[in-house]
Amino acid sequence: MIAWYGYLTIGVSLIAAVMCAFQGFRKRAPNDYTMGATLLIAVLLVVQIVISIIAPFTGNAPTGDLLEFWMYLIVALALPVGAGFWALIDRTRFANLVLAVVGFAIAVMTYRMLVIWG
Repeated sequence: MIAWYGYLTIGVSLIAAVMCAFQGFRKRAPNDYTMGATLLIAVLLVVQIVISIIAPFTGNAPTGDLLEFWMYLIVALALPVGAGFWALIDRTRFANLVLAVVGFAIAVMTYRMLVIWG
C-alpha cells in the first residue's frame, strides 16, 4: 500500500463525508455532488485494490496480517457501493447522512489498512 495514496483516500473520504453531512443537515436530497463524491471514494478503493495486488511484486510487501487487510479493503469497497444504491432508492435527507457515515467509516478503515500494511 502506498502511504500517500492512503492519505489521499482518507482526505477525500473526510471531505466527502463533511459535504454529505452538510447537505443532510440542510435537509437536502442526494444530488450529483454527494453521489459523485461517494463514487469517487469507490473509484479510489478500486485503484487501491490494484495497487495492493501489484505492490508485493515490487518489494512493498505488507508487514501485518494480509487476510485482515484484504477483508478491510473488500468491506470498504462494499460500503460506498451499498450506500450509493441506498441513496438512489431513498431520496430523502437521511440518505445523505448515510453517505456521510460511510465516508467517515472509509477514512477510519483506510487508516487501519495503512497500519496493517506497514
